[in-house]
Amino acid sequence: MAGVLNFRSFPTLRPFSSRRVPDGRASIRASSELSETPLSSASVSTKEDKKQDFSASSSAAFSPPPNFVAPQPKRFSVRPDKILDILGASLALLFRLGTGVFVSGYSASFVSKDKIPPDQYALEIAGFKVKETSKLGPRPEKPIEIYEFESCPFCRKVREIVAVLDLDVLFYPCPKNGPNFRPKVAQMGGKQQFPYMVDPNTGVSMYESDDIIKYLVQKYGDGTVPLTLSLGLLTTLSEGFAMIGRMGKGSFYTPSRLPPQPLEIWAYEASPFCKVVREVLVELELPHILHSCGRGSPKRQILYQKAGHFQVPYLEDPNTGVQMFESAEIVEYLRATYVL
Repeated sequence: MAGVLNFRSFPTLRPFSSRRVPDGRASIRASSELSETPLSSASVSTKEDKKQDFSASSSAAFSPPPNFVAPQPKRFSVRPDKILDILGASLALLFRLGTGVFVSGYSASFVSKDKIPPDQYALEIAGFKVKETSKLGPRPEKPIEIYEFESCPFCRKVREIVAVLDLDVLFYPCPKNGPNFRPKVAQMGGKQQFPYMVDPNTGVSMYESDDIIKYLVQKYGDGTVPLTLSLGLLTTLSEGFAMIGRMGKGSFYTPSRLPPQPLEIWAYEASPFCKVVREVLVELELPHILHSCGRGSPKRQILYQKAGHFQVPYLEDPNTGVQMFESAEIVEYLRATYVL
């Protein structure tokens, strides 16, 4: 059932092997993606058994900033000094026509308050509650792994289908000059080109955003690529225009400490509040598990039960024990904790 979540644990990073992309994959339309010279939902993980370090230098202890107190969530509130950031990030909603706001098979109806139990998440409007449903495909047992960076239009295409399919993904950020995961992509696939996907459920790995999208909808959806992701050059151009308001953000590496465990972020691609947090996660090259939860996602109820409130982004950092809402404060926390 789509609404039943399988809580399971998994190692943060299995040993990197020289996994080659099958012949024909490595070179298909290589010039259309961002590349450099060569050199797998409703499955929500727990924090158990994440013991393997990402690198030998990650053994230092991590702790929250001095006197840190997690902020109280404030719905539909923007901190005054972040208004321009959120407005810039919101341009993507216009250029991408809301792609990634709703999960696959989304439908909604207004019902009276007494039709939905008080312990169940539901949006309330004008004295009514909104009953939201979706039709999701098979759920991967393990999170899909994707190597990418925020300001790449081809990577954004893949992040949008992740939101539509409501998949959990273990992201390995690959900002320019990043020392950790860009070289690993070249080791595994033969070249530094992004996005690069690894599905640990099937052993499939591939480059090329369009091929990744087709694979994901066939394996974890209904086989149909959404119209806004199937328009070829028009899709790519609109993805590029969507980033105008945050040009260059999430592109370049900021020296940071690599934590032993991936962070966890509850978010979805179309949210401007989530975007500004993702930019910093990428710049600091912090691996993170994205629990995608667009409108209609059953994971909204999971977060509602977990935190007593639904709002995104919501950060869980197993390296420090911090759990927090509020995008502006999350950004400040990440910089204070991980920047060298």
